[in-house]
Amino acid sequence: MVTKSRLKLLKSLSRKKNRDDHQLFLVEGYKSILELSQTALIRQQVLVTEGHHALDSLPTDIISKKEMAGISTLKTPPGYLAVFEMPEKKEINLSGLVVALDNVKDPGNLGTIIRLCDWFDVRQIICSLETVDVFNPKCVQASMASLGRVQVDYINLEEVLSTVPSTIFTTAMDGKSVYDTELPNHGVLVMGNESAGISEEIMSLGNKLSIPQYGSQPHTESLNVAMATAVLLGEWRRSTEK
Repeated sequence: MVTKSRLKLLKSLSRKKNRDDHQLFLVEGYKSILELSQTALIRQQVLVTEGHHALDSLPTDIISKKEMAGISTLKTPPGYLAVFEMPEKKEINLSGLVVALDNVKDPGNLGTIIRLCDWFDVRQIICSLETVDVFNPKCVQASMASLGRVQVDYINLEEVLSTVPSTIFTTAMDGKSVYDTELPNHGVLVMGNESAGISEEIMSLGNKLSIPQYGSQPHTESLNVAMATAVLLGEWRRSTEK
């Protein structure tokens, strides 16, 4: 039986302050829970709505649809919700290819970027202190199980980047085409805010890089930050693994 006080605690995890206080976050959906359970993250509890089948061999607690609706962060709860512990802080690893995020605000974008980093074998993301919380429910949903395989840290981005020995590339519309740039095996790719881009202070620390537009017809103003990250990481891996 899941107590009312426990349900109240789980409901409170929709807020960042409470997630930080309890060092817990929620994961919703059958596939997401199963895949994240196979990573190093510690699963504390799995709740299943009555009438849904068991979640493979994972131990579960059954709750009513009303109770699930009360703690779910989704408009239509999938019927499966798990509580995971936040990972312990580890030393930041700035070797290899690292992605840096400057004030990215949309949790869906951050989650997608985490998933992209997992796909392209980028194991470290460093975020400015203003970037959206990685354990925001929408971010967790978008990242799928990649959240358990990519390390995400929040730091004073300008301070850290000013001491990084690797080459830094900042993304900008007026930058050099990524297809004409010799990309190193070790480097930092900086992606900026959805509307304002990268701050001037951080932009000055790197080499400007861009994705060229093609065709003679009127163009869209810019690419979504997650879409741009996909293009740049794909080209980075292609060009450095010849």
